[in-house]
Amino acid sequence: MANITILGGGFGCALAVLLNGMGHHITLWSALPEEIEAIRRDGEQKAKLPGVKIPKEIELTNDIGAVSGCDMLLVVIPSAFVRQTLRLAAPHLTPGTIVCNAGKGIEDGTLKLMSTVFAEELPQARLVVITGPCHAEEVARGIPTSVVVASRDEDAASMVQSWMSSPIFRVYLNDDVIGCELGGALKNVIALSAGISDGLGYGDNTKAALMTRGLHEIARLGVAVGAKQETFSGLAGLGDLIVTCTSMHSRNRRAGILIGQGVSPADAVAQVGTVEGYYCCHTAYHVAKKYAVEMPITEVLYSVLYENADVTTAVVRLMGRPEHHEHEKIG
Repeated sequence: MANITILGGGFGCALAVLLNGMGHHITLWSALPEEIEAIRRDGEQKAKLPGVKIPKEIELTNDIGAVSGCDMLLVVIPSAFVRQTLRLAAPHLTPGTIVCNAGKGIEDGTLKLMSTVFAEELPQARLVVITGPCHAEEVARGIPTSVVVASRDEDAASMVQSWMSSPIFRVYLNDDVIGCELGGALKNVIALSAGISDGLGYGDNTKAALMTRGLHEIARLGVAVGAKQETFSGLAGLGDLIVTCTSMHSRNRRAGILIGQGVSPADAVAQVGTVEGYYCCHTAYHVAKKYAVEMPITEVLYSVLYENADVTTAVVRLMGRPEHHEHEKIG
């Protein structure tokens, strides 16, 4: 059994419950003292996982020093707060510790993938990425789930696979870190678009088109950045895209529904909470420009989120693009 420290009191709680049930020693850290105190008081994370009991064996803390000496550090925090949190953790982290990132996003401003941010802030760590169709609400309740772990360190990835695999949580290996990261981040952009489609009252035909063409543009950017095309047909691509575009557990979809119903993007994000697709659309738009990759859905969503474009007009713009062959060359 492993000694695992988890950073993040949202999805981190779900993984804490999962891993505690497998017999690991779990320490759960949050930057928010009130969040830890509420879990202690209520025995659950009422705000994000109501009804899911947090076992008393899980240690709860606000002390970042809890990362010291752990076998694995599992980071489950929004991308906007990753770098500053890693800087807090760095002085306490034992060299050679396996650090597993479960967050999904691209750093704003620098346009760096999370693996690059981790490498810069925790050069002493062995980095692994975990991603895939994985809603916290279902993981915490023991609903069968499959994910993928990716690393350039094969031994580290295999160790994470061994520690996290169970009869209800199946873990596959992958060596395409870039593809897994981009699939996990960019699907949030498409899910936000799919939610807008739902909010506008459009049907299954529309959503199917958005998901299919969305996956195509995710793969197009991924290959340009250095990912493998086949990664996007797996759990990190298609799998995560399906669950995020279709489930009401998805904050991206829920925020999109509100925007489609006429709520401003800023207000929709404020109502729903952390909406990674809102921020990732901004970074993805600029990454696409950097690599001269056409991403029409992302570009149109960007105009809605950041240029006050009308959503109905944006749909007309998207549907009125020049005709193309479906199987345009990628890469």
